[in-house]
Amino acid sequence: MAVELIATKKAPGAVGPYSQGAKSGNMIFTSGQLPLNPENGELLTGDIQEQAKMSLNNVKAILEEAGATLEDVVKVNVFLTDVSKFSLVNEIYGEFFSNHKPARSCVEVSKLPLNGEIEIEAIAMI
Repeated sequence: MAVELIATKKAPGAVGPYSQGAKSGNMIFTSGQLPLNPENGELLTGDIQEQAKMSLNNVKAILEEAGATLEDVVKVNVFLTDVSKFSLVNEIYGEFFSNHKPARSCVEVSKLPLNGEIEIEAIAMI
């Protein structure tokens, strides 16, 4: 089965040797999205809720480029460097997934690329 690599200027470019996402058949996989501003590539710091919003908007942009929406998401993985901020992230997450509630994991990690505080990835089916 062929793999189509996904690229959009509406999400930040990859910071390494990988693509923003990949589509194979009816499945779409986004790479983990840090809260990077797609316009200038700068890492958003400070308010974890604003960071979560930026990461989720980046995921959304990649899905849309592949022909999907957040309603097509079946699984989300959230990585936090401080799990005590989970409830704050969860408030923003609920704004993006209010009616449609895909499976989700959230784990605390010791470090993320570029010293980010949050990274979010998704799997969708269309």
